[in-house]
Amino acid sequence: MKDILFLLALGLIMYVIMKIATKEPILPWKEKKKSDVKYKGKVTKKKKVVDEDEDVEADPFSEFFPNLVGIENHMIVQDGNAFSLMAEVHPVNYFLMSPQEQEGVDAVFETWLAQVNSVRWYLQNRFVDLTDPIEEIQRTMEEEDDLNPLALEYGESLIRDLMDWQTSTPRYETKRYMIFDYTIDEKDIKAETEEELEEKIIEKAFNELHRRVSAAQMQLRKANIEVHLLTTDGISEVMYYQFNRRKALKNRYKNFEEKEKLSLYVTADQTESRVIRVKEEMENAENEIQEVKTEQAEQKEEKAS
Repeated sequence: MKDILFLLALGLIMYVIMKIATKEPILPWKEKKKSDVKYKGKVTKKKKVVDEDEDVEADPFSEFFPNLVGIENHMIVQDGNAFSLMAEVHPVNYFLMSPQEQEGVDAVFETWLAQVNSVRWYLQNRFVDLTDPIEEIQRTMEEEDDLNPLALEYGESLIRDLMDWQTSTPRYETKRYMIFDYTIDEKDIKAETEEELEEKIIEKAFNELHRRVSAAQMQLRKANIEVHLLTTDGISEVMYYQFNRRKALKNRYKNFEEKEKLSLYVTADQTESRVIRVKEEMENAENEIQEVKTEQAEQKEEKAS
């Protein structure tokens, strides 16, 4: 009897050791954990190819304007007569202020927030671009003929250091923007034609949004917070940097404008006769538009009489 109990105990110990070694549950009626299941086949790991020019943070921007139609009259136009105006905010150096000055900034900002119906905030991180300061230093060195040789040597070394500092490690700067939204109901606007209705909608939207931006400028100026309205070009620049964050270091938006790559028309050299012909066609088109407007005005007068 003792031998049988000894063999049973020995078998139980060997069973427990085997289950622990194979990382299986000791009690057979318990399910095996999914994390402990071993896949006997060949596992192949797919290497994720990371593109340096890939902008992974471009998707969240679409959440701000899900029904984007275009940019018109310094406004972002969306479906359903929804319009948005963007303004860049230059903050104050809050943490270098005294407690009394910080309290004054808080009071002004809280007062303004209490008066605003709705405003959204958008923060954009860009790579630090030192192209303009470097070009300014180079321009100064070229224009000044009586610079000391040591000053020239210092300027050249400064330019090299700035370029190395910018390219050695990615560094970012944060741009801050306010977004004002306004939606117009067509039933609230009276117009005789579709064209007139569209013009009135755009005019009313811009006037209302510009009023809100002006109020923000007046209120926040008391706290030395600068607010600058973004034009159509400014909004386009924000979108360009958002969706081309890495490429924007090499292909700067400012260079596109300077080289007229944003032009809607061909800007290559043309003969004088062709330029004169184009001007004549433009004048003819303007005259035709003016004639149409005159006829419409006369028809309105006839209907009114």
